[in-house]
Amino acid sequence: MKFLDLFGRLKSVVIGMIHVKALPGTPLGCMKMSQITEEACREAAIYRDAGIDGVIIENMHDIPYSFSVGPEVSACMTAVCAAVRSICPGLPLGVQILSAANQQALAVALASGLDFIRAEGFVFSHVADEGLLNACAGDLLRYRKQIGAEHVHIFTDIKKKHSSHALTSDVSIEETARAAEFFLSDGLIITGAATGMQADPRELRDVSQSVRIPVLIGSGVTYDNIERYLDANGVIIGSHFKQGGHWANAVNPEQVKRFMGKIRKL
Repeated sequence: MKFLDLFGRLKSVVIGMIHVKALPGTPLGCMKMSQITEEACREAAIYRDAGIDGVIIENMHDIPYSFSVGPEVSACMTAVCAAVRSICPGLPLGVQILSAANQQALAVALASGLDFIRAEGFVFSHVADEGLLNACAGDLLRYRKQIGAEHVHIFTDIKKKHSSHALTSDVSIEETARAAEFFLSDGLIITGAATGMQADPRELRDVSQSVRIPVLIGSGVTYDNIERYLDANGVIIGSHFKQGGHWANAVNPEQVKRFMGKIRKL
């Protein structure tokens, strides 16, 4: 299995989140690229030194998000990701570019030597806070083939957070999972309703029983509730690793070490 080859095990892989500071051209952008890159590398080093299993890099400070992602975002994210790769040479690394800039994320991953992307809107349509988001699996996997990035894993959100799923209210999360598997997703991501909110452990159980590909938890995992998600192939943690548990703050080294210590014991 590709997931095992990448992470070295199939259960409870811990992936830490780097929320890149607001990039040039975005409403909150106020830092030089050298500063943005330095901060991302500082957080990457914290994760690396704590013995984390992987890191994902995301432009979450680029609020409000847009489906029209300019070339400057891809260029800046490539620079950041390449710098993080240089200080974490053996660590599995991924990237997500908001909003739903999945082809751009693949291009960045290929250019900077990353291992996976997190993709929104892989199957079925839903209404995100940025607007109507349609499925992209067919175009995205063809693009991956065309640019020679087939080694880059695509982990896909299903029934994703910050969205209304009224359009697909008659499609269960298990059916959505099976559709994503049929459309060749490399792994599924289950979340709560919003950033930092807990995913439903019952959904983890039901989805895991419905598919044969990896299932990850993408929000709300903490030191206190990790026992509820140990059956997941992986957990992506952002907010809990930040100062005060808020996504926009800096990574707290002690919080990461404490969590990784508990995972090793469990």
